[in-house]
Amino acid sequence: MMDPMDELRPPTRLMLTPGPSCISPRVYRALATPLVGHVDPWFTEFMGGVQELLRRVFQTENNITFPISASGTGGIETAVVNALEPGDEAIVCVNGVFSDRMAEIAERTGAKIHRVPAPFGRTVDPGDVRRAGQGRKIKFVGLAHGETSTGVVTKLEPFRKVADELGALLVVDSVATLAGVPLDVDRQGIDICFSGTQKAISAPPGMSPITVNARVEEMLRKRKTKVQSWYFDLTTVMNYWGKERTYHHTPPISLIYGLHEALRIVLEEGLEASWERHRQNQAALIAGLEAMGIRLFVENPEDRLPTVTSIYIPAGIDGVKARGRLLNEFNIEISGGLGEIKSTTWRIGLMGYSSQRANVLLFLDSLERVLLDQGMKLSIGAGIAAAASSFAHAEPVPVGHGR
Repeated sequence: MMDPMDELRPPTRLMLTPGPSCISPRVYRALATPLVGHVDPWFTEFMGGVQELLRRVFQTENNITFPISASGTGGIETAVVNALEPGDEAIVCVNGVFSDRMAEIAERTGAKIHRVPAPFGRTVDPGDVRRAGQGRKIKFVGLAHGETSTGVVTKLEPFRKVADELGALLVVDSVATLAGVPLDVDRQGIDICFSGTQKAISAPPGMSPITVNARVEEMLRKRKTKVQSWYFDLTTVMNYWGKERTYHHTPPISLIYGLHEALRIVLEEGLEASWERHRQNQAALIAGLEAMGIRLFVENPEDRLPTVTSIYIPAGIDGVKARGRLLNEFNIEISGGLGEIKSTTWRIGLMGYSSQRANVLLFLDSLERVLLDQGMKLSIGAGIAAAASSFAHAEPVPVGHGR
């Protein structure tokens, strides 16, 4: 057992998980800068800069845009409890663990929730959502843009159209997509959008950026009941992140420093360049995996989430043992599946600072060794060769400067 009085010396890992991702040395330096008070005039002015950078990454002009002092699940809760009151009706598209979590949180508000399901590995049919909402007064349609538990990405435009037909808000979980997958809050008509800092943004865990539009602001002013949660009540916390800077709670100041630097890095690269980097690195990873005879969990290539790739554990391979060896011998962490596919799949994250060509090649080489030692028959070097060929034929990543 570790002596609790020992000096803190965590191992250096290559985190290829669905979150958190590795972070840049620049972000580590920002975390180590001097702490100030949360109502210090310097910090309250600094907050405005963080909000502006978030608006650029979300691609929005929304006034209410700030990082919630909580993980991505706190973002789910904030979005849901502010939108719903007892007696309301809402639709949640459920195609994985985290979209199911949105539905479960929504059910605790006293609202009537209609779950529209799809099998794990697939997207929900917008037509099913339309049918579920017919003849009902639907408050919002909620979905996960990137379902982290399965590696599925959902096209948002058809759901905006259906939400318009139903007169409903569109609530989008972009925890696994913001900065890694094309997302434009204003252009795509998203009413409430939340994310997580520890994924493609590559900041530390512990914050959930959120943005809500003027339509939602008006809805909040007309609520008949108090928001179910005091901590996540936007009608009060937005006063701290608004012009007043009225005390609400003590935010994680050092994490906000780190978020600021991470957002600067994203925008220096440019959103389009970041999206393309994530796409190319996943394409090379998939080419390598398929050359090794490994099956992808998401069958339709258009439905594959660029930041998280789910694969079937090869037949005859001890999944837990293989992951343990990757971690203990190669310092590479990947994740097992969740929910009903927990024992049959692995999830590989290529997010933010972790999404680098060298990491793709290192992972494929390490995985090959682990699988060979467990008796899997492989063509040695085939995975790396396929990935290298994918990179060689990729278009140059565009250079941009954000919005």
